[in-house]
Amino acid sequence: MAKALNAEGIQEALKGHPEWHLEGGKLARKWTFKDFVEAMAFVNRVAATAEAAGHHPDIDIRYNQVTLGLISHDAGGITGRDVAMVSQIDKEFETK
Repeated sequence: MAKALNAEGIQEALKGHPEWHLEGGKLARKWTFKDFVEAMAFVNRVAATAEAAGHHPDIDIRYNQVTLGLISHDAGGITGRDVAMVSQIDKEFETK
C-alpha cells in the first residue's frame, strides 16, 4: 500500500500543478466547458484514462463544470499515485 504524503509533500507536488489545489483532503481541479455535452465527453475521456491507470478520481458534474478529486482512500490520504494521476490528467487534458 502506498504511504500518504505529509503536508509538505502535498504542497511540493502542487507547485508543479498550479491548476490543482487541496480541497476536502483531496487534490482537486475544476474545468468549465461550453455545455453539458462537452462536460460529459470530458468525463468519459477521463474515465477511460483512469480505468487504464487503475486509479479513479471522484467526479462532480454541475451542468458545464466538472471537478475531479484525487485521494488514495486505501492509504488514508494523498499519495504519489494521486500526484502521478494529476500529471497524467494534466498531460492528456492540457488546456491552453
